[in-house]
Amino acid sequence: MPGEKSRILITGINGFIGRSLAKSLLANGFDVTGVGRQESGLLSVATNKMIVGDLSELLTEKSLRAPNELVGTLRCVDVLVHTAARVHVINDDATNPLVEFRRINRDMTLDLARVAAKSGVKRFIFLSTIKVNGEGSWTGQLFTPEDSNVPLDSYGLSKYEAEQGLLTLAEEVDMEVVIIRPPLVYGPGVKANFLSMLKWVNRGIPLPLGRVHNQRSLVALDNLISFIICCIVHPQAANQIFLISDGEDVSTTELLRKIAKAYDKKIILISVPIGLVKFLVSLVGRADIASRLFGSLQIDNSKASRLLGWKPETSMDDELKKTVEAYLNEKAV
Repeated sequence: MPGEKSRILITGINGFIGRSLAKSLLANGFDVTGVGRQESGLLSVATNKMIVGDLSELLTEKSLRAPNELVGTLRCVDVLVHTAARVHVINDDATNPLVEFRRINRDMTLDLARVAAKSGVKRFIFLSTIKVNGEGSWTGQLFTPEDSNVPLDSYGLSKYEAEQGLLTLAEEVDMEVVIIRPPLVYGPGVKANFLSMLKWVNRGIPLPLGRVHNQRSLVALDNLISFIICCIVHPQAANQIFLISDGEDVSTTELLRKIAKAYDKKIILISVPIGLVKFLVSLVGRADIASRLFGSLQIDNSKASRLLGWKPETSMDDELKKTVEAYLNEKAV
């Protein structure tokens, strides 16, 4: 059974979540190995703590037949945390995006899990997505791990299919599976739409978002990392699905005000009819952004507390302060 002295392998170690997880695990005395496309500043190839390469290539049949650094390393690993994934790509140039999502997020995940099981890995932790539950919910309706929705979004569908394959595999082999479905993760180094919000507020741009009354669950990077570590060591996490959040649901309007507070700046939020803003955003082909800005998505994370005794270790205000400071420091370089 995994425990506090477990040997951990992290895929996607150079990513937003993987790098932060590695830092925290190292600080807590865990033995950590990483897999990434390039060397990590945290781990050294010279000390056999870093496997450099494309994970899908490391898992090809030809590679697995030959002496393989990944397979050899997995034989010395207790817990594998799989964060590597194909995420949303703006202006995706793939001929068939769903095929590419499935190839990386489903097929590669299941190939890795099978090799891990054969190598004696005790627990496989899979970073999935709340999109498995759906794109949004009515305000007050909370997503739960037991929801049976099948996602239509290509990214969410590929993760859902990976989850189903992992749960089936766990019934066939002597390896535990843990599935974590986070919503939007924010923290130092965040990218994509959340970074855009940081930029908007920093520039003092008046925003037509003064009357948005949705409710969205988010999860601070520090809270997600602490939960992953809880899933590494806690025996009751085995073969479970968890939804995780800060437990502080906010509207888009409230979130923008919190970001402004973290900057110690005033923000100008103009009260414009939501229908008009949605229409204008859709005109520029970004209906997906409108969905996130105005739609609700709420999570019931009580299972994490009830089963594992986990509680968020940081508040949204504190994490936003750290996020803003990191953004300003990066701009100053």
